[in-house]
Amino acid sequence: MAYIGKSPVIGNFVKLDAITAVNGQAAYTMQNGGSNFTDYESVNQFLVSLNGTIQAPTDSFTVSGSTLTFASNLSTGDVIDFIMVFGNSLSAGTPTDDTVTAAKLNNDIISGQTELASEPADTDEFLVSDAGTLKRIDYSLIKSSPAMELLSTNDASSVASVSFDGFFSSTYKNYKVILSNITSSASSTWLTIRFRRSDADITTSNYYNANFQAYRTSSAAGDFNNSEWGASDIHFFVLSGNSSYQGSGEFTLFDPLGTSNYKNITGMGTYWENAGTSYRTTITGAVLQDNTNALSGVTLIPNSGTISGTIKLYGVK
Repeated sequence: MAYIGKSPVIGNFVKLDAITAVNGQAAYTMQNGGSNFTDYESVNQFLVSLNGTIQAPTDSFTVSGSTLTFASNLSTGDVIDFIMVFGNSLSAGTPTDDTVTAAKLNNDIISGQTELASEPADTDEFLVSDAGTLKRIDYSLIKSSPAMELLSTNDASSVASVSFDGFFSSTYKNYKVILSNITSSASSTWLTIRFRRSDADITTSNYYNANFQAYRTSSAAGDFNNSEWGASDIHFFVLSGNSSYQGSGEFTLFDPLGTSNYKNITGMGTYWENAGTSYRTTITGAVLQDNTNALSGVTLIPNSGTISGTIKLYGVK
């Protein structure tokens, strides 16, 4: 049968633990499952039976915190039959285990919350279903671990050299340097590479370098080889000296912390030479003949003038 007006609200009904009357005592502690009970708003939510008679709230008993106090002391032989508590429409109380279903949850339970605007911390937790059982898991256990990670960026502007120190560690086996839009103040100057030890450039004649260059001009194309034996640096590619014609490239430095291997790089660069009259690509390989000492860094330095552009160092696992 339909209701006229507002439908009744289903409340939270709790039968409290049994209480034994004590001769000459009026106040008793209310408990639910062995824990003190305080989940109510008003004495009018209580239904108390004493000696088979329902007691009137306020007149026959009062409640405060977890204590129920009868209007007069009880005597030997009195029996507190039961104490029932009925939740009101504003406080449903604590739901019984396994009684809240998905249908009872609003569909904005997540979307209505504050949005996380940055990458979660490693200890932030997510909910996952493991064969139908909800479990929590730290973000650190599910986030991706990049194979290449940016360690440092140098936005150079008319500097004599760019060095990276203090970034080599056991976390990474190899390292990659990427150069974007590199220009020089001097024309037809080589951009060279030097390894570093103890945060200082290695300038001894122990570098061995070979590269292959292919070029294209408005009227011809060709290629040639260039090499150095026992040099004090590694020739990477040539800069034109014109800010409108940049050079870009990358090279990989292999196992710079190794103490039983020579230090090798391979790389490639593309650039304009002679103020835009010749476009070139260079493939470079080089080695430092030193198999006993670890490196601390790397330097890029032009043969003359200064350089500008963006240079990034990455660690490669």
